[in-house]
Amino acid sequence: MHELALCRALLREVETLATERGARAVQTVTVRIGPLSGIEPALLRAAYPIACAGSRAAGSALEIESPPVRVRCLACEAETLAAPNRLACAACGATRTQLLGGNELVLASVDLVY
Repeated sequence: MHELALCRALLREVETLATERGARAVQTVTVRIGPLSGIEPALLRAAYPIACAGSRAAGSALEIESPPVRVRCLACEAETLAAPNRLACAACGATRTQLLGGNELVLASVDLVY
């Protein structure tokens, strides 16, 4: 379950932020997980409390945002949304596209308690 390892890495970053800002605890952690990231949000959500145990983030909430898949068409230069299983241009239908978003795992925000 690589989601537990991801949670632990995520919480190292959260702990660093909390230490730098002198926080007592962490209230909420918000992450952005794209559908092409290879991360299963339900498994990340299940691993989160385990990874938080004994840290300032224990008892905190994990919020997950799901950004859409975005592509740039190499034929018409349009930037459009695409389905995770069909990275075609929504403007012209071309299949030669460049992925712009939808594969990310981003620590979007951390709400700290002082």
